[in-house]
This record gives sequence, structure tokens and C-alpha cells, in this order.
Amino acid sequence: MKPALKIVLASPRGFCAGVDRAIQIVEKALIKFGAPVYVRHEIVHNRFVVESLIAKGAIFVDELDEVPDNRPVIFSAHGVPKSVPNTAKARQMIYVDATCPLVSKVHREVEHHQSKGRKIILIGHLNHPEVIGTMGQVPEGSVILVQSVEEVEALPDLSKEELAYATQTTLSVDEAKDIIEALQKKFPHILGPRKEDICYATTNRQLAVKTIAGSVDAMIVIGAPNSSNSMRLVEVAKQYGCENARMFQRAKDLDWDWLTGVKRLGITAGASAPEVLVDEVIDACRRYFEVSVEEKSVTQENITFHVPKMLMEAA
Repeated sequence: MKPALKIVLASPRGFCAGVDRAIQIVEKALIKFGAPVYVRHEIVHNRFVVESLIAKGAIFVDELDEVPDNRPVIFSAHGVPKSVPNTAKARQMIYVDATCPLVSKVHREVEHHQSKGRKIILIGHLNHPEVIGTMGQVPEGSVILVQSVEEVEALPDLSKEELAYATQTTLSVDEAKDIIEALQKKFPHILGPRKEDICYATTNRQLAVKTIAGSVDAMIVIGAPNSSNSMRLVEVAKQYGCENARMFQRAKDLDWDWLTGVKRLGITAGASAPEVLVDEVIDACRRYFEVSVEEKSVTQENITFHVPKMLMEAA
């Protein structure tokens, strides 16, 4: 007889509006222009999604010099430095920018602060594509990147400078709060965004994990190791009562020995992981356990982002 397993699904989970829009952009571009359509970097950080788009005719590249002049290219949801569309324009390429509108909002903030002569402090993770894109909106040297409270404390005296801060959209809400407080303490005159930069989907998925973490024996986060928002969900689960939290990309990656003795299993998915991967994990669990499923919802999401006009007519 199989042991009983209660699966507690965190909600919201999985795809956010920005990811959904980015995938639609690639699919509609394939309809409008035919295959192949080129994509600079992973459109979103999920191999399942990337491989499904490759099967439809997308070709993923690292840089524009790998793209022929006569084929369209799409920029990923994480955003790109200004130099990328500038190069595409110079080559008279057809390009579509799939940058999430909430990332674009941060880009505009950074540009605004730079135009007013302010030094910008960006809270984010070194070498993350979103951070590279945000820093690339303004001249080199305009932005100082900080990743921790310790790095804030190590900053030089900038009291004579006009200062502003912005954040990567996929940070841990709690960690970002600590870093912002450290910045405001060190530089009381620093300006912040009118509305916080961490996106609604990141906030909601972390809140959902916080809500169930203390009541489960283990937590699975379905996501990719290069996905910032997915990595943060593992950290949040551990911080809020479920030390036994791990990330897996697919059901085939699950560690069944790790689940021995688990009676209540929390499951969530990062913002770039489709719901089909959640279903796949639940189905895999049914092979080893007598499964019952309960969903814990903290809020409903009804945000959608439109695709660019040039793709609107693509059926």
C-alpha cells in the first residue's frame, strides 16, 4: 500500500503576465514571419519553454552577430542594454522587444534619474541579464550595483551626490527591504521609485510560499537554476519554516529518497515555469504515494500585457 501524501499547492504560481507575453511574441512572430525566428538569449529562464519554441522554429543565440540580416530577432523578457536595439537599427534588422513592461518601467526610472544628474544605486544580482539590461540604459559609470547590506555599508561617502535607487524586479522582498533600509539610513536624501520595482508576480509567489512553508514537511520549487525568482522561492521557503526546500526543473529530476517520510509536500513554480510541469510532478508523485491535493491561494492575478502592435494581427 502506497503512503499517503498531501500536496499543498501555493497559489499564485507559475507563469506571470510578462513571461506569457514574451512566449506569445515568439509564437506570433513565427506565424507572421515564418521559421526561423531568432531570439537573443533565452526568452525566459526555462528549458522546457525554450525547447518547445525551438521545436516550432525558434533559434536561440547569444549575440546579434549570429543573426542573418534578413531574419527577425526577438529580445528576451529580461531586457537588453540600449546598445542591442541600436545595433539592430544600424543593420536595418526586423526586431521585436519582448522586455517585460515591468522591467521597462525600471529602465525608464533609471534613465530619468540619470537625465537629472543623479547617481543611481541598483539593488540586484551581478551578471543577471535583467541587471545588465538595466545598467545598459545609461552611460557606463552612472550606476553602482549593490547586492547586500554589507555592500551598502562599504559604499564610499556619496552625501554630496544626488542619489536614487532602483531594484531588479525578481528579488527577495524581505532581502530588498533590508538593503533599501540600509541605503536610506546611510543616505537619508536618496530617492526611491514611486511604486516599488519588485514585480507583482515575484511578490505574490513569495507571499504564497510564506503562507504554506510552516505547514509542510518539504517544498518543491519547479524552476530553473538561472531563474532569479525561482531561486528566491527556495530561499523564502527555508526562511519561513520549511528548511527542507529544493528546486527541480522537471519531474524526471525528482529525488524520491529525499521525499521518504514526507506527509505534506508544498509545491510552487517560478514565474517562468508552465503549469504543465506542476501537473507532471503531481502525476509522478502518484506513482509512489496516495496523493490528495489542496490549493492555498493568497490572491488572484488578472494582469495581462499586450503584444507589440506589429504582431497583433498574427492569429
